[in-house]
Amino acid sequence: MTVADVAPTPVATLRSPKTIRERCRNILNAVDAAHSSHFRVDRARLNVAAARVDAVTRRRYPDLNIPYHSRWRHFQAGGIDRTAELDRALAGCDSAACARARIDLAVVSVLLDAGAGPAWRYVERETGMRYTRSEGLGVASFRAFVAGAFSARRDDPLRADASVLSRIDAATLARLLQVEASNPIVGLEGRAALLRRLGAALVAREEVFDDLARPGGLFETLIPDDENEIAAADLLHALQDGLSSIWPSGNAIEGIPLGDVWRHPYAGANDRTAGWVPFHKLSQWLAYSLFEPFEWAGVTIVGRDQLTALPEYRNGGLLLDTGVLQPMNPPDSSTTFEVGDELVVEWRALTVALIDELAPIVRARLDAAELPLACILEGGTWAAGRELAQESRGGNPPFSIRSDGTVF
Repeated sequence: MTVADVAPTPVATLRSPKTIRERCRNILNAVDAAHSSHFRVDRARLNVAAARVDAVTRRRYPDLNIPYHSRWRHFQAGGIDRTAELDRALAGCDSAACARARIDLAVVSVLLDAGAGPAWRYVERETGMRYTRSEGLGVASFRAFVAGAFSARRDDPLRADASVLSRIDAATLARLLQVEASNPIVGLEGRAALLRRLGAALVAREEVFDDLARPGGLFETLIPDDENEIAAADLLHALQDGLSSIWPSGNAIEGIPLGDVWRHPYAGANDRTAGWVPFHKLSQWLAYSLFEPFEWAGVTIVGRDQLTALPEYRNGGLLLDTGVLQPMNPPDSSTTFEVGDELVVEWRALTVALIDELAPIVRARLDAAELPLACILEGGTWAAGRELAQESRGGNPPFSIRSDGTVF
């Protein structure tokens, strides 16, 4: 079944990347019309942002052989190719078994990937190197996975089983992430609860995850023996459908949790979805992070640019720090926002819409007309946003947003 076959219920509408783009564009149009009390847009500064992204991309990838923006980049933190380490451990497995293991790793790692906060550190015992933020969470989750922390079988550590995930508590996760009083992480309990809900979903949604009760079961259900391609939107839909029960958001329609979907007065629409703007940041980050496991197994991902830019601190910070987005009433540094606050929702919507405008400018500068959005993010907007944050705020995000570890 493809996304095109799914009846346009309110939930299906709010899961669609097309709706994400439409609602974000509606909010940008409202800002352009001076209806916002939060931001104004200076499109003349898009060239400034593009120049920074161009420079960062060429420095990071001089040959312009740019990989996808995905969790797999974090497994290479410190210049160490941990993917090759995993490949060696999987030697002798067939392509489907390798795909299942890689999907298991990517799903668990992405669900642990919400912002760690500025105080947390992870020391990799194998190398002695210290990592923070996304790289730290990536390395920590990789080490936990290869050590068999999520496997129910001693003879097969490279898997994530529902029976183990459903029992993970905050104390167990704290041990895996080296969390203690002197090394706190944002949203520890939220992350542990998310993994427990993942375990429950793997069992409950056998039609999505096969009877393996593993995230890697997606490979069995999405890629029948006679097929070797999948649309990016269909991959995202499968993740949203199979994992809808894991999101803690109180936002729901027809009793189905919506996840990363929020109210905004200029979101538009005149049906039951009116006023809602979807983002699905973690689900899209997960979909991007599954492109490679599927491709490594010989599956072609079509329509890669159906997915959107990820509306998070780095991409949104790039637009603020280059002056494309200008706060009308900059909040005091002591102000902490909620994820559903209008300013935050608007900032994230503008991030999606404006990076769609920024992308062709970056492609032109790189002379890479066919460069996928996922590669522009990697080259790219995320890395440039992080550099600017380091220069401007010691690496901290432009706004303080309260997080339980399941959105940002």
